[in-house]
Amino acid sequence: MTKTKVLISGASVAGPALAYFLHRDGYDVTVVERAPALRETGYAVDFRGAAFDVLEEMGIIDEVRGHDTKMRGTTLLDETGAETGRLPAEVFAGELEVPKQILTRILHRLTAADVEYVFDDSISGLSQDDTGVMVEFERATSRRFDLVVGADGVYSKVRQLSFGPHSAAVQHLGMSGAGFTAANHLGLDHSGVLRQTKGTAIYAFSAADRDRLMVSLSFATASPELDRRGRDEQERAVREAFAGHGWETPRLLEAMTAADDFYFASACQVHLGTWSQGRITLIGDAGYCAAPTSGMGTSQALIGARTLARQLAGAAGDHLTAFAAYEAEMRPYIAKNQAKGREGAAMFGG
Repeated sequence: MTKTKVLISGASVAGPALAYFLHRDGYDVTVVERAPALRETGYAVDFRGAAFDVLEEMGIIDEVRGHDTKMRGTTLLDETGAETGRLPAEVFAGELEVPKQILTRILHRLTAADVEYVFDDSISGLSQDDTGVMVEFERATSRRFDLVVGADGVYSKVRQLSFGPHSAAVQHLGMSGAGFTAANHLGLDHSGVLRQTKGTAIYAFSAADRDRLMVSLSFATASPELDRRGRDEQERAVREAFAGHGWETPRLLEAMTAADDFYFASACQVHLGTWSQGRITLIGDAGYCAAPTSGMGTSQALIGARTLARQLAGAAGDHLTAFAAYEAEMRPYIAKNQAKGREGAAMFGG
């Protein structure tokens, strides 16, 4: 019997997790990733609630726990850098926190022998009929799959091609920011600091590597337009937002320019009336991003992957039934997380 062929776009968390469950259930899985290799940027990720059940089912819970950042909490600072309070570790680190690149490596290693990974390529066209989906790639030859899953983030190419423009799905929460690592000149040890002013926030912490800081410089924005611009323009916007700020801000701005792991992103949510179109569906941030301020992105990715795979297995190949059941099961959970994301953005933005 011919195996059902599934293409997953995105090799961060949701994509490889889904690949694991689908391969286990007998599917022929391919993952395409536009980056030339596994991504090494990103903050630490945390796990909450049912995400632990997913890690346990995948057999990696102990390995993931072995990389716990063991954060001890965050000190709140005023504009001058004076301490005004403290937040417990759970606020940012959840019940368990690990560096994102560690989780990505674990998921890739878990699936690499059984799943076809295609790096340095991206989907450029999708055309489906009653029997499958013809997929065009930017580099590789076109191929036909039975199902296609977008796990390719807020600016999902799969969603753009099948559901409409980003502007119709992406909801901006009023803040954007740069992330990077820097020398730990603050002397933080498994702890963080959060300095907020009206319209800006600086969050810095040190965990896995005591010599390095993870830094986030966030500021109020009217749209996520900067996400699609070049680094020079993004840095310029950050500098303008923090111009004249005291404390350690000038030094952090210098470190931003020197960083080789700079990235920029806005706090956004993805809202869609449906997560599926025929043989094409979405998981994780591509379908229902709750924003980093929710603290639920990784948990949603893992739970969504397992739920979709379970519904496909239960529907015995009827993808329409499976997609509808997956969406019905996940939507109440997503709605709660997106509410948390909006609340978090309002609080974090000062």
